[in-house]
Amino acid sequence: MLSSTATTELDPFSPQILALLDRAAAFCTTRASRLTDTRRLVLGLILDSSKPVGAYDILDHLRQYQRNAAPPTVYRALDFLLAQGLIHRIERMSAFIGCAHRLECHHGHGCGHRAQFLICSGCGAVSEVEDSEISHAIASAAQKIGFKPHQSTVEIEGLCAICQQG
Repeated sequence: MLSSTATTELDPFSPQILALLDRAAAFCTTRASRLTDTRRLVLGLILDSSKPVGAYDILDHLRQYQRNAAPPTVYRALDFLLAQGLIHRIERMSAFIGCAHRLECHHGHGCGHRAQFLICSGCGAVSEVEDSEISHAIASAAQKIGFKPHQSTVEIEGLCAICQQG
């Protein structure tokens, strides 16, 4: 479920989300691409959610701001955001989450990373981690068989600390 931190219809996000959206727009500019109003809104809706969000949930909320929004509108925006590395798709959940590393990176917009996700089967929370040992293990295993990975995403399902206590 998307949270409702809306301040106005034209400025529906908190200052923290707006700062991330501004970083995302600047990042897109460095890559000669553009974070259009629709893409920005879709990204904002994803970032504003406390959990990964599905395409149709995004569409439902997008229609509050763009009445005629249709599934292709959302899927085109998601494809763009994925290609730019601004979001991740959590395959296990068929949902999307903002890329914490890309949006909060302070050592340059050109950095890349290999993401690992810890998915709580109790409450649905997802944490993005970037453990270089896991990335190196994958690269080493791939190299042993002559495989060159272009991208890797590891999804690990279990119980978060809160759900373990409950």
